[in-house]
Amino acid sequence: MLPNPTLDQLQVFVAVAETGSFSAAARQLNRAQSVISYTIGNLEAQLQLMLLERSGSRQPVLTDAGRAILEDARRMLSDLDSLRARSKALTQGLEGEVKLGVSVMVPDQSLVGVLGRFQETFPTVRLRLTVGSPFLLTRMLEKGQADVGIGGSMEGVSDGLVGQRIGTSFLAPVAARSHRLAQLNRPLSVADVRDENQIVVSDATAPADAKDFNVFSRRTWRVSDMATKKQLIAGGLGWGGVPLAMIHDELVSGAVVRLAMDAYEAIDYPIFAAWPAASPPGPAAKWLVERFRETLANCPSSIADVLTCMEGDERPDVARAG
Repeated sequence: MLPNPTLDQLQVFVAVAETGSFSAAARQLNRAQSVISYTIGNLEAQLQLMLLERSGSRQPVLTDAGRAILEDARRMLSDLDSLRARSKALTQGLEGEVKLGVSVMVPDQSLVGVLGRFQETFPTVRLRLTVGSPFLLTRMLEKGQADVGIGGSMEGVSDGLVGQRIGTSFLAPVAARSHRLAQLNRPLSVADVRDENQIVVSDATAPADAKDFNVFSRRTWRVSDMATKKQLIAGGLGWGGVPLAMIHDELVSGAVVRLAMDAYEAIDYPIFAAWPAASPPGPAAKWLVERFRETLANCPSSIADVLTCMEGDERPDVARAG
């Protein structure tokens, strides 16, 4: 017959191991010492193992088997504590899981900072995170694949979504410092970039009638996501528009520079918090929305001062050529 120890037996065993004696465990658990001894005896009988050496010492000593079982017992009791905490949270209306979508337009520092506080505040709530384009987040919300989206586009959305503007992100043309465009030492014209390779995101989740915007080069490389676009531009393989918050480190180090090009519309993108109207955010999801709102409120409202938002670093010079 397989052993079937109870959680109470394991709790008593852990108490004896951690306090070092039956009497101390009895005081900790508010039980009679005889009950503690009896419980340990039953546990050893269940497992068919001697967990504590009682002879030759005034205090019980863990055997090799006891030390091995102690690790398992502690883990099982920890899982039990998690179950109790989750059950209590659910009875109070707290979500068991939050499906969060975040746009690439949201600064990385904001995302990591908010999620770090979320982990501390809601240890029992699981998080399912998707990072992608604004259009992707909108589609996920419409299909019920996300509970709340941060940074989703509100253009052409159905009446089934509710959105609140909570901040702004900025996109501007950039290139690696070694790129030809960054070496011209003057503002760029359309003719300057016409034959240069421009990296463009082809968003499969965008509306079918969506048109290219700020695309001036005859030569383009189409990539699936903004992260890949950033890597290629930083590697000197082309130029293009990237959210300044996303390429912050490269801008600060000088490896990548912003390009001065009047024809390119350096855009401020509104960042929305959105969710299905029929399924408003619960306590944990609502907390996330408010924390993102607070964090993004500290960011600048104009592209000229955008880098001031990011860790207080001094803004690098804009390349005269770009």
